[in-house]
Amino acid sequence: MAPTLRIARPTADLVAILAFYGEGLGLDLLFRFEDHDGFSGVMLGEPGAAYHFEFTTGPRPATPLAPDPDDLIVFYLPNGEAWRAAVERLRTRGHAPVAPANPYWAERGVTFLDPDGRRVVLENDAWRR
Repeated sequence: MAPTLRIARPTADLVAILAFYGEGLGLDLLFRFEDHDGFSGVMLGEPGAAYHFEFTTGPRPATPLAPDPDDLIVFYLPNGEAWRAAVERLRTRGHAPVAPANPYWAERGVTFLDPDGRRVVLENDAWRR
């Protein structure tokens, strides 16, 4: 059995996060829980994939972070059509691309800010060819 990577983070706005990662990036809602020992949350990903994201809200407010501009979540989307569709979904939902700190990512994809201010790169280096 291969390990599964889970990235778990608190969020100030579970609804906005679900819209960004679910509707915008096209990740599936794998699991949702309400008031489990004071915490509610969602797990997003692709069924059967070796990764998923968990976002939670709890009894205390999420501590706002000042993430470094090079603190990234990078989605490698090798299929050009899927990549273009994800970029367009985010743009039509009001998420404007932002300049990455590292020019490497500007050459290979598009960077967005998620609702918590973290940078998410949609990478598809084939789009420049």
